[in-house]
Amino acid sequence: MAANPTIQQLAAELAAGRTTSRKLTEETLGRIEDPKGEGKRAFIKVWRAQALAAADASDALRKAGIVASQLAGLPVSIKNLCDVAGETTLAGSKALDDAPPARQDAPVVARLRASGAVIVGSTNMSEFAFSGVGFNPHYGTPGNPADRKRVPGGSSAGAAVSVADRMAVAALGTDTGGSVRIPAAVCGIVGFKPTARRVPIDGVVPLSTSLDSIGPLANSVEDCAIVDAVFAGEAGKGPIDIPEPMPLGGLRLAVPKHFVMEDLDSVVAKAFERALKALAAKGVRIEHIDLPQLDELAAINAKGGFAASEAYAWHRELIARRGNVYDPLVAPRIMRGKEMSAADYIDLLGRRTDLCHRVSAITSNHDAVAMPTCAIVAPTLDEVATADGFTRKNMLLLRNTTVGNFLDRCGISLPCHASGELPVGFMLMGEAMADRRVLAMARSVAPVVSPH
Repeated sequence: MAANPTIQQLAAELAAGRTTSRKLTEETLGRIEDPKGEGKRAFIKVWRAQALAAADASDALRKAGIVASQLAGLPVSIKNLCDVAGETTLAGSKALDDAPPARQDAPVVARLRASGAVIVGSTNMSEFAFSGVGFNPHYGTPGNPADRKRVPGGSSAGAAVSVADRMAVAALGTDTGGSVRIPAAVCGIVGFKPTARRVPIDGVVPLSTSLDSIGPLANSVEDCAIVDAVFAGEAGKGPIDIPEPMPLGGLRLAVPKHFVMEDLDSVVAKAFERALKALAAKGVRIEHIDLPQLDELAAINAKGGFAASEAYAWHRELIARRGNVYDPLVAPRIMRGKEMSAADYIDLLGRRTDLCHRVSAITSNHDAVAMPTCAIVAPTLDEVATADGFTRKNMLLLRNTTVGNFLDRCGISLPCHASGELPVGFMLMGEAMADRRVLAMARSVAPVVSPH
């Protein structure tokens, strides 16, 4: 199977006059609307007329010599929790269907439009972004591109499928506990979680305001760097600056011995070990380190953590009024927050700050921390059909990625599976605000860890 075209490749085609935004957008909409494809499950809303109008406008601007960025004229998708002017923001739920339409675009959506991107629609997600599985009982569950009987990972489920199935060249996802990196990993694409404070979350339905971050899913590290710069407001006029690849020789990667390496399934363990060996052969220093501090996370979050407390604060009136239409696997997780006291929450803030300092004192001596993105490959739909099966698989999908959110880090998931294997993600986690450094490193690491 040929690799999906990247932003850079399509931008070059447009620049050379070999294609048009209109043609690319029509082809993309055709894939979304194909009854044999996943479009009807991957998207909750498709904006066909608006997308074609934007594509025509982009072609006219290009003829006049005006090209806003590498994204100009390219079809992208946004997650169904972003405000779009005139649209009701549903967040993958039925409980918000009586909410008034948004008055304006969320800043991240406005920045995408300003970059010249053509927004084709909003993608399906775990209801209110509260799961790593990607299952949705209201709008269907898009099938995993590697095996349609498996889940796509969540919560940015439709985002990952839209990119992998060429229904968008890049997607806006959100990541509170791994919701960009998990679907990227199990669908075999690249997903980048920025340091949360770099990208504004206004106009985006929150899960946890302490942990929520907005990041891209795309076909390459370079594509993620381009879209991340747009989200962060770092893109000026014209070509967006991509960090130069970092030399591999002498790079120091820390692999924690505890927590993130436990209960790996055999496909993940084999792919990750193979990736480490390939990097070592290129001169990367792989150091297996003790990081027992990660074992404290379970106790720190025992009462539900930031996600439960902050979600409950946002949902308490809505769930009292419309709780009967919530996903039965999501509502109880939100309701855990009701039991947390203000003192519990203040304790949680203090323990987070303390753990961030103690872990950083160890990991800042390395260029990045490396680990499998998820402990398991994508579960089958049957494996998550029961409440117990869902909970067990959800915990294993989320476990490694949640580390980065709690520690306020940036991170990227890179495909590291061989041809014929189910997708596996190789994750690099950087320090807070080391985003461009991680992207520079990932540009060099990605081709080495991906054997196909």
